[in-house]
Amino acid sequence: MKSQCLLVGLIICSVMTGFAQNSTSYWQQHVDYKMEVDVNVKEYTYTGTQELTYTNNSPDTINQVFYHLFFNAFQPGSEMDVRSRTIQDPDDRVGDRISKLSDKEIGFLKIDQLKQDNKKLDYKVVGTVLQVRLAKPLLPSKKTTFKMKFNGQVPVQVRRSGRNSEEDVALSMSQWYPKLAEYDFEGWHADPYIGREFHGVWGDFDVKISIDKEYILGGTGYLQNPQEIGYGYEKEGTNVKRRGKKLTWHFVAPQVHDFTWGADPEFVHDKRVAKDGTVLHFLYKDNPSYEKENNFTENWKNLQSKTEDLLMFFNEHIGPYPYDQYSVIQGGDGGMEYAMSTLITGNRKFGSLVGVTAHEMAHAWFQGVLATNESKHEWMDEGFTTYISTLAENEVLSEGKENPLSGAYRGYTYLANSGSEQPQSTHADRYHLNQAYGLTAYSKGAIFLSQLGYIIGEENLTTTLHTYFNDWKYKHPTPNDFKRVAEKVSGAQLDWYLTDWTQTTNTIDYGIKEVTEDAGKTTVVLERIGLMPMPLDVSVTYTDGSTKEYYIPLRMMYFNKPGAQNIQKDWAWAIPTYDLMIDGAKSTIKKIEIDPSQMMADAKRENNVFEN
Repeated sequence: MKSQCLLVGLIICSVMTGFAQNSTSYWQQHVDYKMEVDVNVKEYTYTGTQELTYTNNSPDTINQVFYHLFFNAFQPGSEMDVRSRTIQDPDDRVGDRISKLSDKEIGFLKIDQLKQDNKKLDYKVVGTVLQVRLAKPLLPSKKTTFKMKFNGQVPVQVRRSGRNSEEDVALSMSQWYPKLAEYDFEGWHADPYIGREFHGVWGDFDVKISIDKEYILGGTGYLQNPQEIGYGYEKEGTNVKRRGKKLTWHFVAPQVHDFTWGADPEFVHDKRVAKDGTVLHFLYKDNPSYEKENNFTENWKNLQSKTEDLLMFFNEHIGPYPYDQYSVIQGGDGGMEYAMSTLITGNRKFGSLVGVTAHEMAHAWFQGVLATNESKHEWMDEGFTTYISTLAENEVLSEGKENPLSGAYRGYTYLANSGSEQPQSTHADRYHLNQAYGLTAYSKGAIFLSQLGYIIGEENLTTTLHTYFNDWKYKHPTPNDFKRVAEKVSGAQLDWYLTDWTQTTNTIDYGIKEVTEDAGKTTVVLERIGLMPMPLDVSVTYTDGSTKEYYIPLRMMYFNKPGAQNIQKDWAWAIPTYDLMIDGAKSTIKKIEIDPSQMMADAKRENNVFEN
């Protein structure tokens, strides 16, 4: 069982982390959740108890903790509501909908009781955040237990979570429980929920959900009582008798940082066991109204083999998926990643259905297992996911695109020339335009990887991704952690790349300034127009049809790309021009091109080509 391998791996990881702390001071917090909730499906409300065991692995004494109360965002006057009504290009899924919700339609999480080691605590609700003063400071290497009683109301589906989605899914239960905020080497990450990304503490979840017995659930974790539940979870041939009005679904999820579920009384539940043993669950509504438009049921049936293909692609190109199950669930408002699962809208054309599954499933590696801080480094999560899922989709759907990421390059080029770009180091909530956020996180983030392949070579990039996943799973890596892996794998110095690409809006713009001939030799004067440095590939095509490639190293890299031909002297960034001497008279040259692969994100490519 992969769950047993995961447990062994986590023990090894914790031991290695201990050694790492001795030499690098690396540490991370840990929290274990036990929750029991009872759902009223008629009123869309629920009550719950929560017991958290919080381990302070930091060197700090902790005097307060913070919880996220995400559902409080779905109330008139919330930060999410006001931001959506004041930003220039609001997400049309939100718009001004929150401001119009009635008391029965809003979402909320309310705390009825909170204790630390049986001592009552003082706390304050600040929008979507609960600030809690501890009764007793939590010392380094010590544990404490928080016990809570809470109640919530599921909002009308607006963004990610909610009830009665546009596709009539009853419950999309993401961000539904009081969730302890992350505390790391930077301090607390008690970000308000305004509409963007998330960050959470690793831990084990034990969750019991009591709900009307007609409802079928799917989500994070492993169902512990399948023989009582049925609905396709039971062993084949079992006759399940569901007694009483409600069923209690019992899930456990080891080493995750979130817990999500979806539910509907009309869900169809299909299972498929992948080649690596992962059980793939598919939960969707067999809605006749969708059939004419998109062959809904046929698409969901055909999706299942493609999902296995995607799983195997990611296993090969990133690293082995460490859990025993993954669930693809119709729900939400588009596509969103969660631990061991995704909620996606399902009434799509087949290519779109595979595409959204590819993207959200890829998050299971880059966010589910690596878990960067999405709020601060959203480009690592969304960009890396876009990169690998685009390649996977190209292969799984046999699209045969020469550069599957050409769309990302077009998006970034538009952004770079729009005057609206902000650095990728901008907090996810604080982009002045939603479009700028999307192009920066997804398109520019994907190019960070594809362009890195241009810089250090594709084989080095492949090894970097594998090493990064293996070395940093379950550790919340930062941009510098990834950069250091790439440096160690390749031998190149890459601080300039991380700095200019992610922390500035400097653009790449190289051009051919002049082509001259002297004594039968041709001199190509290249110029650096943009502020961002790059090594250059230059291709020369002769009138007889032959070609010759030249490679100009970037001095500050102290590196030559493997396999490069005709390596020239290096180019120092501060010197704006460079003379490239090439064989042959000017009259024998048909074309000279900077970066013929077009994998370098030159913001103004029109000056990259000279044609005779």
